[in-house]
Amino acid sequence: MLRQYELVDRVLGYDPEADEALLNRAYVFSMAAHGSQKRANGDPYFSHPIEVAGILTDLHLDDETIATAILHDTVEDTLATPEQIEKTFGPSVARLVDGVTKLSKIEAQSDNERAAENLRKFLLAMSDDIRVLLVKLADRLHNMRTLKFIPSEEKRRRIARETMDIYAPLAERIGMYEFMKEMQTLAFAELEPEAYDSITKRLEQLKKGGGDQVARISSGIRLMLAQKGIKAEVEGREKHPYSIWRKMTERHISFEQLSDIMAFRVIVDDVEQCYRALGLLHERWPAVPGRFKDYISTPKRNGYRSLHTTIIHHEQVRIEVQIRTHKMHAEADFGVAAHWAYKTGGVIQPDVNSRWIRDLVEILDHAASPEELLEHTRMAMYQDRIFAFTPQGELIQLPKGATPIDFAYAVHTDLGDQTVGAKINGRVVPLRTVIQNGDQVQILRSKAQEPQAAWMGFAATGKARAKIRRFVRQKEHAENIALGRRFYEAIVARMPTGLKPEALDEAVKRLKLPDADKLMENIARGALNDAQVMEALMPGSSGQVGTNVHPSQQSVISMKGLTPGVAFTLASCCTPVPGDRIVGVRHPDAPVCVHVIECPVLLDAPEEDWVDLAWGDGSDGGTARLNVIVRNQPGSLGVMAGILGGQGANIVNINLAERDESFHTFIVTIEVHDVGHLMRIVAALRAAEAVVSAERMEPQAPLAA
Repeated sequence: MLRQYELVDRVLGYDPEADEALLNRAYVFSMAAHGSQKRANGDPYFSHPIEVAGILTDLHLDDETIATAILHDTVEDTLATPEQIEKTFGPSVARLVDGVTKLSKIEAQSDNERAAENLRKFLLAMSDDIRVLLVKLADRLHNMRTLKFIPSEEKRRRIARETMDIYAPLAERIGMYEFMKEMQTLAFAELEPEAYDSITKRLEQLKKGGGDQVARISSGIRLMLAQKGIKAEVEGREKHPYSIWRKMTERHISFEQLSDIMAFRVIVDDVEQCYRALGLLHERWPAVPGRFKDYISTPKRNGYRSLHTTIIHHEQVRIEVQIRTHKMHAEADFGVAAHWAYKTGGVIQPDVNSRWIRDLVEILDHAASPEELLEHTRMAMYQDRIFAFTPQGELIQLPKGATPIDFAYAVHTDLGDQTVGAKINGRVVPLRTVIQNGDQVQILRSKAQEPQAAWMGFAATGKARAKIRRFVRQKEHAENIALGRRFYEAIVARMPTGLKPEALDEAVKRLKLPDADKLMENIARGALNDAQVMEALMPGSSGQVGTNVHPSQQSVISMKGLTPGVAFTLASCCTPVPGDRIVGVRHPDAPVCVHVIECPVLLDAPEEDWVDLAWGDGSDGGTARLNVIVRNQPGSLGVMAGILGGQGANIVNINLAERDESFHTFIVTIEVHDVGHLMRIVAALRAAEAVVSAERMEPQAPLAA
């Protein structure tokens, strides 16, 4: 285990400006917090975070990241709290430690590929600062190095499988190939011990049988390039056991049939020399057709750059050769971490550009300092997605902006329909609360509940909106039929004589409607007036009785732009009041309907039916709808009513739209003088402690069919 001064000296060795006091505080704090805790191999638990920090010093990461590595298990495994971390080490380190703590709570939900991919996405999405992800990868790498000390074979295999499925591919995704290869090798040794032993023994026999073949080929390539004026470093190695095993299984061939077990790296000073070296290799030795890849002109998605070719060496072996610059070599091994090391060292080469891991990370190449670069490095993939958990630990993927309603419907339709409230991380919240990455969401349900039209205002997923829309449409349909039937019975009661039993069926046929329910719905919606219904039931009867005329608007409301005597109504979808900008819409055999200019209903009305309107002089009075959320405590409703009364607003209707343990949401219809009066009422409500929010309801478009 690294001693305190050894770890600090390592960091100061590549970053003389590092905060030495921060590192010393972290070392002492972590040692005290972990106390006498032991690891499976009997070592003090404290040795683990120090070794993780040591791994990250090899990447030349900044002092905050090293401090985070030292502290990364304190919140999860000791009595230390996030507040203590922030007070002692500052908000930046506290944020990083909190991120690693959240990632450490993630475990594979199952062995299937989709679960592993979801977890990889979750890890990426949670790592707003990629340093969090680097600490987590180093943590997993050290755990794999000590995996053999865990006594339970089942637990060892689970950890190895999780590493192979999630963490190794994640390391590859951000270009950290050295981390990936070591993780794969260690996991392979646990998951396929016989295959691992067989391949490693054959590699050892190959070394003994061919002498130091790798060294001979390396020196031969180096000498040939030097004679042509290219100074190059040449590294050779056998491919790691897991890579060999994967090729054997994919190609269904034996170890002896593999022809490119050895791989060599040619490292030169610049891009031009990469292509020159490639030409000289192909001139000296035959190239294997179809095995050339140019990842310099076309980098991989994770930013990896190199030239790949396979040649037949004079020792009659096929060897893979990778040609790259020194900077490409560092990036190939350590990915985005190498980019920071170059920044810190001041070696910023001109070919670095925005293509660097463009699908994963937004790199600010021209940051004023390494600290600014690190602070603003963000994961770019899956920024439009968030991941939340059920109380049982199931992972639910949702779009950004999703609320508990979306979460409930994502779990199960019945749960969505019966939602009455929600808890996020154990705290009761309104259903319109936006879920954040990593939240645990518990849905409170009641069999007496049913979907509410108000949910459409904050549901974000197509599934939730479709389910709510369908239910509300069905409910409105049933309510319209019931309302229409009451109106119908009132019309029948005013008929000059009683009706025969089949009169209703005949009226439906005369009106060319499919059934009686449609007739009742049209009556309720005002599509048929009293006279039309009477005439359909008993032709000639409508002139014998006075039609039931609904009361007109208040006489103090008048309109500029209408011919005197033309009837009008104020639209219920947007409830205009004097002071609103308005427009009228003509309807056949009906009064002109007055809408506010922002009403979505106007989008479906032909412009030739629009009437340019303005409020008449002295217009006063109208109704408006408010959405008011109050705290669930004694007297809250009384406070709201008192404010409305004190402001001179007459309450027409109050509807409880939503309720849970902490909040009640009311739809309140009130009579006001004009827009100014309405705004004063809203301001007064917002000022009350018992009121959480108060808003004038937006115009509501009819639900789409």
